[in-house]
Amino acid sequence: MKDKIFTLLSKVYNLKNKIAFYPSIIALGGVFFAYLMMFLENLGISDYFQEILPELVVNDEETARTILSTFIAGLTSIMVFSFSMVMILLNQASSNFSPRLLPGLISNRRHQIVLGCYLFTIIYCILILVFIEPNGKDYQLPGFSVVLSIVFMINSLGAFIYFIHSISQEIQINNILLKIYRKAEKSLKKLIEIEKEVKDKSDTKNWIEHKTKKSGYFKTVSTDILVDMACKHKFELEILSNQGSYCSEGDVLFKSNIKLSEEILEKIYNNFEFSKGELIDNNYLLAFKQITEVAVKSMSPGINDPGTAINAIDYLSELLALRAQLTNFEIKQKENTDALIINTLNFKDLIYNIMAPLRTYCSHDIIIVKKLLISLLRTKNKTNITSYKTILSSEIELLITDAKINIKNTEDLKNLEAYLN
Repeated sequence: MKDKIFTLLSKVYNLKNKIAFYPSIIALGGVFFAYLMMFLENLGISDYFQEILPELVVNDEETARTILSTFIAGLTSIMVFSFSMVMILLNQASSNFSPRLLPGLISNRRHQIVLGCYLFTIIYCILILVFIEPNGKDYQLPGFSVVLSIVFMINSLGAFIYFIHSISQEIQINNILLKIYRKAEKSLKKLIEIEKEVKDKSDTKNWIEHKTKKSGYFKTVSTDILVDMACKHKFELEILSNQGSYCSEGDVLFKSNIKLSEEILEKIYNNFEFSKGELIDNNYLLAFKQITEVAVKSMSPGINDPGTAINAIDYLSELLALRAQLTNFEIKQKENTDALIINTLNFKDLIYNIMAPLRTYCSHDIIIVKKLLISLLRTKNKTNITSYKTILSSEIELLITDAKINIKNTEDLKNLEAYLN
C-alpha cells in the first residue's frame, strides 16, 4: 500500500513542476464557480440583491454584454503579453546564465497562480456571457454575476502588476543564485544534524550487489519506506548510485547484507524513481553544478561578467564549507542498525567537478583566481577531516599551476604567491 502511495505522490510531485499544473486546476475552478453562479441566479440571487442593494446588480443587458466582452478580449491580450514576456526572459536566462536554470524558473508556483487567475476570469466571463438570454417577461439578467466578473478582473489586473514585478526580480542572477543557495544550504544543514546522531558506516565490501533495471537520472527514493522494510525483514541496504547521477541499465544500484527474495526486491525497486531530467529540489549536488555553470558561463568571452562569477564563487564557498563537515555517505538508523546507507558524490570528485571547469575558464583572471584561492583556503580551515584537507591542498596547487601558465604579468603572480604564503 505504501508503495502505491509513494508512486502516486511521485506522479503528483512531477506534475506540480509543469507550467500548466496550477493554471489548469484554477481554470477548472472557474468553470465550477460559473456554474455555481448560474445555479444561484436561477434561485434568484440577483433579485435578492436588487431589492436590498441595487448597486451590486447590472440590469442593462447591453451593458453586461459589453463589460464581459471587453474583459475577455482585454484579459486575453494581457495573458498573451505575460506569456511572451516569460518566454523572452527564459531565453535570456538560458543564453546568459545556464539552460539548467530553466526548470526552476518555469516551475515557479507564484507565476503559475497568476496565469491561473487570468484563465479563471476569462472562463468565468465567457460562461456568464453565454448565460445571458434575450429579454423575456420572467427573465432576470444575471446582474450580480456580472458585478463579480468586475471583481475578478480587478484581481487579475492586480495579479498582472505583481507578475511584472515578480518576473523582473526572478530573472536577476543574484536572486537566482540566492534561491539555489538557500535550498542547498537547507539540505546540507539537515544532513549535518542527522550525521551527528549516527555511528560509523558498516563494512559493506562483501554485500550482495543489485543492478539497475532501467536507465535514467536517479531522481529520488522513499527512504522511510525502505527503512521500515529493512527493520521488518531484518536486512540492511546500501545505495551506491548518487542521487542526481545518470544510471545505465546494468549499473549497481544498491547492495544488501543478505540474500533477498524476488518479492522483497521488487518492492525495493518500486521505491526508486528515475527520470530523463535533472530537476531535483532536494539534491544539493545539483546546486553545486548549477552555480558552477553560472560562474563558467559568466566568464565566457561572449558574456564577460566577472562580477557574476565572483558572486557565484562566494555562494560555492559557503556551500563547500558546509559540505566539508559531512562524510561521503548518509546513514538511516533504526533499532540500532544501519537500516539504510546512502552514498553521495565523494568530496574529492565534488571538488574536482567544481574546480576543473573554473580553472579552465577563469585561471587567466587574477581576481577570480584569488577568489577561488580564498574559497579553498576557507573550506580547508573549516573541515576537521584530514583527507579533505589533503584534497583541498592538492586543488590549491593545481589552481596555482594553472594561474602561472595563464597569467603573464609577473607582479600579479608575485601578489598571488605572497597571498598564498
